[in-house]
Amino acid sequence: MQWLAIALGGALGSVLRFAAVSYLTPLFGFRFPLGTFAVNIVGSFLIGVAYVLLVEKTTLPVEWRLFFITGLLGGFTTFSAFSLEMLQLWQTGHVVNALVYASSSVILGLLMALLGMALTQKIV
Repeated sequence: MQWLAIALGGALGSVLRFAAVSYLTPLFGFRFPLGTFAVNIVGSFLIGVAYVLLVEKTTLPVEWRLFFITGLLGGFTTFSAFSLEMLQLWQTGHVVNALVYASSSVILGLLMALLGMALTQKIV
């Protein structure tokens, strides 16, 4: 049952990522990968929220944690696309954009996960 929860969540998360990236990326073209950046930042916030709700403050079965955190949010966010896009920016001469993308993704991702956890702990 755990594998099924992860698979269903991952499929849903991947479709949501595809939709978000397909909508957001054309806004900036290849100068800055806004779609992947946005899903990773939003996903980082949501994983902080989900961790508090589904790990720290719940009695739900483990399948729910696996569905949302490992499956849905794991499928929604993407480190591999981030890595490829950062390298493509670098290789096409957009070095400053590549450095801004890499540093802001990591720093904001961590801050958003922390913010998601802190806000949820305060509210719940």
